[in-house]
Amino acid sequence: MKRAAVTLLLSAALAACQSLPGPKGDIADDAVLLKAHHCLEEKVGDQNRIHFGPCLKVISINDEPPQVSDDGFITLPVRQAMTIGTSCVYRHADGTPIPSTVQTRDFPVASNTFTNGGQRWYLHAHKQARQVIGCEPTLSRSVYPTRKTD
Repeated sequence: MKRAAVTLLLSAALAACQSLPGPKGDIADDAVLLKAHHCLEEKVGDQNRIHFGPCLKVISINDEPPQVSDDGFITLPVRQAMTIGTSCVYRHADGTPIPSTVQTRDFPVASNTFTNGGQRWYLHAHKQARQVIGCEPTLSRSVYPTRKTD
């Protein structure tokens, strides 16, 4: 009885490991994943404090609502031009949004922007979290799944 339980447990563990995504995760070779909503935060010196920067949300892809997966990503094709509609909002010191700061901005994607599939990307509302105004979407590639730092 005890041996059967151990065998069952090992079988379940092996099955779980085999169903884990490979090095590129669950991203197809002809697609990239773009985070649908992303907020900037910056640690402030040695004050052990976080500055809550602006947040960006993808509101459309070629004027259509995006299809967002359960993990918060949008699947996009590689080597295809498109327009990504975004909405940016700044946040109070406690992290809550400031509704009066909402701005929208289109972000053009050229056919050579996403040339390699199997990657995760992020659109940031700006290049940094502090001392910025407006909505200036900035695209950056995640190092995940090679090294997860985002």
